[in-house]
Amino acid sequence: MRKVDAGFSKSGLLLGLSLFAILGIAQAETLTVVATGLKNNKGKVQFSLYNKEGSIPDKELNKYFKMKRVSIAHGKARAVFRNLPKGRYAVSVFHDENDNRKIDKGLVMPTEGVGLSNYPSINLFHLPDFKKASFPLEQDKTVRIHIIYL
Repeated sequence: MRKVDAGFSKSGLLLGLSLFAILGIAQAETLTVVATGLKNNKGKVQFSLYNKEGSIPDKELNKYFKMKRVSIAHGKARAVFRNLPKGRYAVSVFHDENDNRKIDKGLVMPTEGVGLSNYPSINLFHLPDFKKASFPLEQDKTVRIHIIYL
């Protein structure tokens, strides 16, 4: 009986796998973000993912790398970002109670709930930036962000 050659050599297979890894295809990670402490189930929760220095603060909500809007259930919302390259990321979250796709504000501060990775509180003297808000993503990860109502 003759052995059938599938057209792949051992070195060719290793080269293919190496290219796969170099291109980042095999190294895509998943980030799950859970927002907790939502005061009601109205509207949506917007999760904005950032991957660059200078992208936070993002007052106009347009500097994000990826964004998801999800429904709320039992005071929580969850967004899953798949196929992310390894690197540094930060996440901002806001409870868009009236579903108008913007953070409503009083005189200065938001009137809707907000949250940011690595920030247990937000105020005028504790303004966010990417460096403080970011975290490494080297493998699949879950980040929890408690929503703050000011």
